[in-house]
Amino acid sequence: MLEKAAVILECFSPSGGPFRLSELSEHTGLPKPTVHRLAADLVRLGWLERSGAHYRLGAKLFELGSLVPRRRDLREAALPFLQDLFEATRETVHLGVREGMEVIYLERIHGHEALQLPSRIGGSLPLTCTGVGKALLAFSGSELTEEVLSRPLPSLTPHSITDPVLLRLALEKTQVSGLAYEEQEAVLGVSCIAAPVFAGDATVVAALSVAVPRPRFSPAQLAPAVRTAALGLSRVLRAGG
Repeated sequence: MLEKAAVILECFSPSGGPFRLSELSEHTGLPKPTVHRLAADLVRLGWLERSGAHYRLGAKLFELGSLVPRRRDLREAALPFLQDLFEATRETVHLGVREGMEVIYLERIHGHEALQLPSRIGGSLPLTCTGVGKALLAFSGSELTEEVLSRPLPSLTPHSITDPVLLRLALEKTQVSGLAYEEQEAVLGVSCIAAPVFAGDATVVAALSVAVPRPRFSPAQLAPAVRTAALGLSRVLRAGG
């Protein structure tokens, strides 16, 4: 039953729903009576919420997720640097970590005119289509790089890199400069510059970025601010062990 309940909850990734009971049954492959019974239990526990005929993720999951120590501590340590980066650029900034072949976004700060981006707090995107993801991938070791390059590369826009040779070259440039670039590869009209964040043992633990509409994208102006924020957060993490 626990596995079946988990399958139901996983249906809500990455869109978050909402879904009708019939849609949950179709997505999970479970009989509708089973989904109905388990969904009722999940609503009672606060893990799902019901509005009419639709189900969506419950606030209890958000509460529990925010208590995950590693991510909570990282987010709290990063917030001052993300705020500084936003103040310096007045553009949308992100903090992300790697989870398998994807980047999970822990924080996003934007102004009143927020960009229409596929990134959202708690959401995930392919490592290879984002600046944050490339910064993480470039410093996560050759074994992961070779595994990623051996698979078909995902494409979110016509500009996404799907050629392994070009991606390898981009990662090598990131390793040299300490900065990763994304040129309309996650969403059209927006480019991004990102930098890795390291812990005390020189392990990459996160990356932060600034996303900018193409007409305002100026790497020469943005790079120093991104690099400064990443270095500052890395120093705090190293000092804190």
